[in-house]
Amino acid sequence: MVKYISNKKVNPKSSNNLNDFDGISDVVLNFLSSVYQSSWDSLYTDNRSKSLREKILAKLTPRVVLSSSSKTIKNPNPVTINKALPLPPLPAKTKKEVNIISKYFLPNKPSVNNNVNGNSNNSGKSYAQATKTSNNTSEVLKIKETFPSLNAQKVDQVNNIVNGQAKPKPHIKITTKGPSRKQVIIPMSRENINSFMKSSSLHVANMNRLLCNAKSDVLTDYICTDPIGITIITNKVSQQSDMAIINNYVKSLNNINSLQVDELHLPKSKSYLKIISIPFFPHANSQERLTPNDIEMILKQNHIFDNISLTSKPRVIKVSPKSDMSIVWLDIWDVQSSSNAKMLINRCFNVGNYIATIRGANMNPGVPQCKNCWKWGHATFSCRILGAKCVKCNGPHKLEHHREFGWYCKANNKINPPRLETKKGEPCSHLFKCSNCYGDHLADSNQCPFWRHRFNREWHQRKYAEIHENRSKSFRSEANDATHQ
Repeated sequence: MVKYISNKKVNPKSSNNLNDFDGISDVVLNFLSSVYQSSWDSLYTDNRSKSLREKILAKLTPRVVLSSSSKTIKNPNPVTINKALPLPPLPAKTKKEVNIISKYFLPNKPSVNNNVNGNSNNSGKSYAQATKTSNNTSEVLKIKETFPSLNAQKVDQVNNIVNGQAKPKPHIKITTKGPSRKQVIIPMSRENINSFMKSSSLHVANMNRLLCNAKSDVLTDYICTDPIGITIITNKVSQQSDMAIINNYVKSLNNINSLQVDELHLPKSKSYLKIISIPFFPHANSQERLTPNDIEMILKQNHIFDNISLTSKPRVIKVSPKSDMSIVWLDIWDVQSSSNAKMLINRCFNVGNYIATIRGANMNPGVPQCKNCWKWGHATFSCRILGAKCVKCNGPHKLEHHREFGWYCKANNKINPPRLETKKGEPCSHLFKCSNCYGDHLADSNQCPFWRHRFNREWHQRKYAEIHENRSKSFRSEANDATHQ
């Protein structure tokens, strides 16, 4: 590059013009690539150049060869070189990381109380606390040197494990994220649900007509049921005026008992609570067990549950097989900040002669049961089978069409003994096996062990694995018997 610059014909008497150094960019790139591949000491430098910066500037500064007749220039004008942009700064650590790691590097505060000999007397600490070894800064540095990729929080966890410190108490998550708000939930009794769903398509058309007359942008897509009422799915989030129209329509129907219809609301988040110290046999001198309906009546009579809505029926579970006390699990509608749950936690109320207490429970939505194929582990909307199955006989039809399509109720003279046809108007008297556990009950019965363990996902996975293994063994044994024959 120096040879290139020296061969240029530059008038030393006039100021340097950058146009005279046309093509210097290629020379600079070649120079930098050669420097990168070689060592820095091989650069041509002046004897006075000591630092690396001086070496690079000495190499990049052009040298103009002056003729013997020309006068020496006291202050030659070097070519200006733009400095390289500085590297971007490292991302700053968060306040949490600084607080975690800085506690190991804080200086020890001098003790206020000193005895006669000058030794510190820490009267605020107990003997057990005084005998404990304090956190050593060198241990933290050793952990960081051994594992340089760990952040401050991980280093603190490793140091706590090495020192044998107990883990902090885990935080209980009591609130889950809510579903889509493009739906309206109307709690009602089971009789109202059955009568309302008989003509659900007509109700959808009538509600859409009323919403269009009110010049609303909300339209009803379809209607589905849940354990506590019906859910109306809409194309947009309903406003108060839209909800008023839907509420008036539902309560004005002739086949609906308006007294058994609660106020409709939009879906919210769910909070999980439990009530302890409730007797399993609430009635004196009686062996009648506590039922979910009894819990609902108790909650309605208490003022602390005035603005609280349940997402499902309360669940009553005995504390132990030989105990007379129970635990009631409640799922309530709430917001993300858990305001309703925080208002109820640690509150007490009377249940007969007992005082019950409300506690927060760790959120556990449980294992869902599909209402299409009646298998556990997936929701109804994510079911992969094309048609529906009967909850009673596991046939390819709904339960209400069991008499028309169920082959058990039809006559068959080819079998021995022949099967007679079930008379019209009589219920099906045949016994069927559960499609999950193969017991003598329906697939959605609360007698099923899958239902009793619906909050234990690991049990469901283990049980289904055992069922599939036993089924594959039976298939292999049948195949072997067929081949030997």
